[in-house]
Amino acid sequence: MLRLESETGWWLTTHTDHARLAAEFAEAWGNDKFRRPEPRDRVLRSIRSYEDGWTERDANPAVTRDGKPAAFTIDLVGDRRAFEEMDVRDFIAVRDQAARTLSADDPYAALLVAMHTHALLTECTERSEVPADSRAVLDDFLDQHNRYQDELRAQVQASDAIAPEHKEERRIQEHMRLLQACDLLSLLACVSFASPTNLVHPLPLNNGETAVVRVLPVHPREFRVHPWPFAEESLKVTFPARHLKGKLFISAAELQQAFQAAPVQQLSVTLTQ
Repeated sequence: MLRLESETGWWLTTHTDHARLAAEFAEAWGNDKFRRPEPRDRVLRSIRSYEDGWTERDANPAVTRDGKPAAFTIDLVGDRRAFEEMDVRDFIAVRDQAARTLSADDPYAALLVAMHTHALLTECTERSEVPADSRAVLDDFLDQHNRYQDELRAQVQASDAIAPEHKEERRIQEHMRLLQACDLLSLLACVSFASPTNLVHPLPLNNGETAVVRVLPVHPREFRVHPWPFAEESLKVTFPARHLKGKLFISAAELQQAFQAAPVQQLSVTLTQ
């Protein structure tokens, strides 16, 4: 779950809806300057699906120790401690599930999701913040996950349905970085981030070079993006969220009841040049 505080309570967005928003950005990505992702369907599928492991957990949201909805918040953007108050084993299981589900019929999409998971648990996680009794669990998973990525790469290389140029490791890395960029842009929208930031990595241009994309907040859920990476001159996209009244909940059951009773509403995010 992603959590945004309001005057009277919380806006909650599920991880899967956050991923669908990221996929909308990816679908619009590419113009005379920025390269469109190819193989398009496989890359877009990875971005639509990389949070699918959260479906069951988000349907039954938990509360934090101080009674708030357990969720990703504005304070966790860029924070290397962002385990969302989850047990490391649970976090690993949720992150691993999406790739495993995709791998049966699309190892390319699964590989991008698996690489994203690995980056979250290495580049975006402060090891010293992982509980000492869980570090061995994390290390064991990362060892297994490296082997799993190797298996997926072998399947990609063996596939006649994927063009040779799309199998290049450089191109695969570019697609994973696009996933990360669209993931971050969606996070910024869902938590109404209010500080300038970059979209993680330099991103590929049509001339073979790369460019750092800067995101500048203008108003709540309205951002100026430079250089402009999209085909349209501006973007306005909606995403579903539920508003829960009240800041604290005495139990997960109370939160879940409030969540199920709250109507699904549409919030919007606007991107301009």
